[in-house]
Amino acid sequence: MSKAIEMKSAVVSEIAEKLEKAASVIVVDYKGLTVEQVTELRSQMREAGVDYKVYKNTLVRRAASSIEGDAFANFNDELLVGPNAIAFGYEDPVAPARILKKFMDKNPKKITLKMGVVEGEFYNEEKIVALAEIPSREELIAKLLGSLKAPMSNFVYLLDAIAKKQDEATEA
Repeated sequence: MSKAIEMKSAVVSEIAEKLEKAASVIVVDYKGLTVEQVTELRSQMREAGVDYKVYKNTLVRRAASSIEGDAFANFNDELLVGPNAIAFGYEDPVAPARILKKFMDKNPKKITLKMGVVEGEFYNEEKIVALAEIPSREELIAKLLGSLKAPMSNFVYLLDAIAKKQDEATEA
């Protein structure tokens, strides 16, 4: 086997490993991004623990076809064309979609969501946008705690108001 073929097969196995290990995989078209914008996006991804890579489409197609199941069946010649980058989310499946959506809103027409696989299910662009709009885990916990705290706070304020009213009545 030639050295080029060995290198390509190593990249294909690396991609396949990442596809299998990732909780979410989002494919984006990144035409028109400046170096500064790509650097900013990569740093945001790194902070969130997301791996953001650019691979040759043919190598990604080969890696996707080697994975069992039909989640990556749409990673084919029809949809996986043009300049693509892939975001691999390992811990938080929503993080790549959220970061990319926020970046898209900040830089319109520079990056477009194409497709993805989240926890074994294929997502088109609309589903990825809907996924990105789900609040983060921390936000959901804060909202839950706020809603649990509200009745208790109201009860304490009510007891305090009753106590103050009784103090005013005894003074008078």
